[in-house]
Amino acid sequence: MHGSATQGAEARTPWVQGAARWRLQLSLMVNFFLLMGLYSGVLGVLLPNQIAELSPASKENNLALLFAITSVFSTLATPIAGALSDRTRSRWGRRAPWIAIGSLIGSASLFGVSMMTGFWSLMVLWVMAAVAYNSMQPAMTTLIADRFAPETRGSVSGIVGAGMTAGLTAGTVVAGYLASQRMLAYGLFAGAIAASCVAFVALNREPPSDALPRRPIHWAAFFKSFWISPREHPDFAWAFASRFTIYMGYQAVAAYLLYILRDYVGLGDDASNLAIANMAMVTLVCLVVSSLASGWLSDRLQRRKPFVIGGSLFMGAAMVAPLLAPSMAGMWVYAAVIGVGYGMFMSIDMALMTQVLPKAALGDEGKDLGVLTTAVNIPQIISPVMAAVLLGIFGGDYRAIFIAAVVFVFGSALCVLPIKSVR
Repeated sequence: MHGSATQGAEARTPWVQGAARWRLQLSLMVNFFLLMGLYSGVLGVLLPNQIAELSPASKENNLALLFAITSVFSTLATPIAGALSDRTRSRWGRRAPWIAIGSLIGSASLFGVSMMTGFWSLMVLWVMAAVAYNSMQPAMTTLIADRFAPETRGSVSGIVGAGMTAGLTAGTVVAGYLASQRMLAYGLFAGAIAASCVAFVALNREPPSDALPRRPIHWAAFFKSFWISPREHPDFAWAFASRFTIYMGYQAVAAYLLYILRDYVGLGDDASNLAIANMAMVTLVCLVVSSLASGWLSDRLQRRKPFVIGGSLFMGAAMVAPLLAPSMAGMWVYAAVIGVGYGMFMSIDMALMTQVLPKAALGDEGKDLGVLTTAVNIPQIISPVMAAVLLGIFGGDYRAIFIAAVVFVFGSALCVLPIKSVR
């Protein structure tokens, strides 16, 4: 076993090796593939279509409101669930109960969304689903810190990142083709993630945690622990800022991509659903190659920062293309280059995040990675609202969204530069 002298939670859990390691990382890849596919398909296609049908005149504002309210709850749920998973004691381990139960509750709620005919009932069920899924996600992410040696996390992150980025594309493709069969589409996403997560827990038995020392919750100290001082942990703060800014830019475009194709490029409803699916397939090829190559090369060189910075720069370049060419030609360039950049960023970002966790907070990996996940969730609150405000100010001109997105994504690269503990 490697890392036997490692402190904290990692000292209690052996690094996985051999067949168990391959099984765990491939299982993580499948789970994240399906989860990201669900997010992209539901948030990028199914919900925008459903909301547009309910109230065409206010679709942009209603979509921004849904993203904002959902993300408030998700932002609260993620670090709290991560911290509670650190304290979970069971024969199934610390993370497995959150993965299995969260997926089942989330999938039942998601399928219910397909039957809603009112905006607010749709909102309630989707929020329930999002909270459940965001409660299981930090448990899955923390398994990388729990079970894999630090020097192998680049390749693991690359494989998982390839699954995540491929899922983002595949989910859009599936949802685009099934947009007219709403119940089938929602049911497919809900059933797939539930079945995958239950199988994951059964195939990758986590060491029991019921014999570990109990960690009673003192609520004042518990909530205070979510504040991680930027002065004491500057690398953690810069990593948070890098994630926050890149997702501010990425979400601004991704959330409105269907409406961009309709109102900026000028496609009809059916043509835009087909185009978003076809664009996603172009992105898929680029991002899978980029993710796997970046993860392998990052471990070989033992470097993380150049890949995260490079990914940010590629993503910013992708968003310039529709500004210069407000047509399907510009969108095809966007689809290809965003795949290269996002694949590079996603594949290494996860490895980098596990290596900037505060060393003083031993045993709190789930909580700390949950805090870093809020750097993804908070932009889901702010970014669509920002985009809606920009559209209002500039008379529905989507170029304002692209310009803001470019600024944020390029800014992410600048935030990575000051990180000192990771090369």
